[in-house]
Amino acid sequence: MAISTEAAPAAMPAPIEKYLEHVRVERRLAARTVELYAIHLAALAQNAAAAGLALDQVQTAHVRRWMAQLHGAGRESRGIALVLSCWRSFYRWLGNEGLIGANPVQDVHAPKAARPLPKALAVDDAVRLAELHDAEADPWDEARDRAIVELLYGCGLRVGELVGLDVQPSGTARGWIDLDAAEANVLGKGSKRRLVPVGSKALEALAAWLAVRGDCAALEAAGLRDPGNAAALFIGRNGTRCSAHAVWKQLRGRSLKAGLSAPVHPHMLRHSFASHLLQSSSDLRAVQELLGHASISTTQVYTRLDFQHLAKAYDAAHPRAQARDEGPPAGGGSRRGNKNGHS
Repeated sequence: MAISTEAAPAAMPAPIEKYLEHVRVERRLAARTVELYAIHLAALAQNAAAAGLALDQVQTAHVRRWMAQLHGAGRESRGIALVLSCWRSFYRWLGNEGLIGANPVQDVHAPKAARPLPKALAVDDAVRLAELHDAEADPWDEARDRAIVELLYGCGLRVGELVGLDVQPSGTARGWIDLDAAEANVLGKGSKRRLVPVGSKALEALAAWLAVRGDCAALEAAGLRDPGNAAALFIGRNGTRCSAHAVWKQLRGRSLKAGLSAPVHPHMLRHSFASHLLQSSSDLRAVQELLGHASISTTQVYTRLDFQHLAKAYDAAHPRAQARDEGPPAGGGSRRGNKNGHS
């Protein structure tokens, strides 16, 4: 019997009614949460009744079968996990009340969700964002924000690595840019240092930012009379180091001004950096080093993005992939391969 996700019935078994009263009064859960609990527990009662079982007779095998039915019906892993969490909590409460000896849901887990692909920009969109010149912005802000975009996209830095950069290397610096060597020295995850090459466009943007970085009148008003001695490479108008939140906010606004279809966040530029490098070089090990990934399996997710890019190029360009006026091929299968995996 398929589990219902509609409204809970007006009357439910007494143990469920008592449990809902418990979470509503003693645990003080939100009304919406109690409502969802009621729906999930009503489904449990319906499945138990259909199997000819009392609630305290449900076994782990029954729960696994009902979850398999949910999965087969297309329910997402997260939704199944929420149902299991509710049922597990209910049976834990029954155990605490001395009404059952073992929790039948304890060792049942939702199927693992497929790892989502990272979101990367198309090359044209990334270039459009990097080349944006906002004539309406304050020149000081514009110089800083352009340098930020160039480093995020051109070097694949994490936002934490970016805001940790200092103007000059020192014993306490988390990272810095060596303009002469065209390298970024950053402190990544696990306190691991790595060197990342800085491209010509990023170097130009950095030089333009450094030329005006100490010229903001707001810095003097904040009492920072010699901003050239301040440690942070990227600072706000109060003279303090830019925060990750500030970079997120600036990048979001900049991407909308560039006319991109969706707001861009810093990690999307890191994903774009990796994906676009793989599209051009296919050198997975080099991309791993540039990103600072401890395991190459973390980097391999970008090969799936690269394959999507290649598949779209194939569909758009190859004469045997293009749709024809006579309609789809016989059998209705995909031109790139059918459901049996043939290609």
